Amino acid sequence: MSPIQIALLVLAIAGVWAIVELALTLRKTRNVVDSLDKTVNDLNNTIAEAQPVVAKLDGAVDELTPALAQMEPLLKSSKTAVDALTSNLVEVEAVVRDISEVTGSMAEASNAVSSVTDSAAGAVQKLINKVKAPAADAERKLSSAAEAEQPTERVLIGEAGDEAAAGDDDCHKHVGKPAQYYTYMPAETSEESCDE
Repeated sequence: MSPIQIALLVLAIAGVWAIVELALTLRKTRNVVDSLDKTVNDLNNTIAEAQPVVAKLDGAVDELTPALAQMEPLLKSSKTAVDALTSNLVEVEAVVRDISEVTGSMAEASNAVSSVTDSAAGAVQKLINKVKAPAADAERKLSSAAEAEQPTERVLIGEAGDEAAAGDDDCHKHVGKPAQYYTYMPAETSEESCDE
C-alpha cells in the first residue's frame, strides 16, 4: 500500500470518528435544547400566572400613591399637634405651679386666721374668767364658812399617852418634842365618797 492510500485510510477513519462524535454531540445538544425549551415554557407559564398578581400590586401602588401624598400633610399636622400639646403641657405646669403657690398662701392665711381666732378666744376666756372669778370667790367664802361651822375634833399626838400614864406630872415632860395637833373633819359616809 502506498503512503497515499495509508493517509487516505487514516483520513477516512478520522472522518468517520469525527462524524460519530458530531452525532453524539448533536444528540446531547438536542437533549439540552429540549430541557431548555421545557424550562422556558415553565418560566412563561409562571410569568403568565404572576402577571395578574403584578397587575394587582400595580393597582394597589396606584391607590397608595394618593394616600402617600396625603401622609406628608398628616405628618406636618401631627408635628403641629405635638408642638401645641407640648406648649399646653408647659402652660399646665405653670398653672399647677401657680396653684401650688396659691395653696401655700391660703395655708398661711388659714394659719393667720387660726392664730387670730385663738387669741380672740383666749381673750374671751380671760374675760369670762374675770366675770366668773367674783362668783367663784363668793362660793369659796361660803363653803369655807360652812366648813368652819362644822365641829372639829383636835387630838394631841405624841406625849398625850405618856402624860396620862405619868399622872400629868410636869417633871416628866420632855422639852425636846413639841406636841402636835391635827384637826379632823367629820367623816363622810362611804357612799358619798364613792359617788365623787
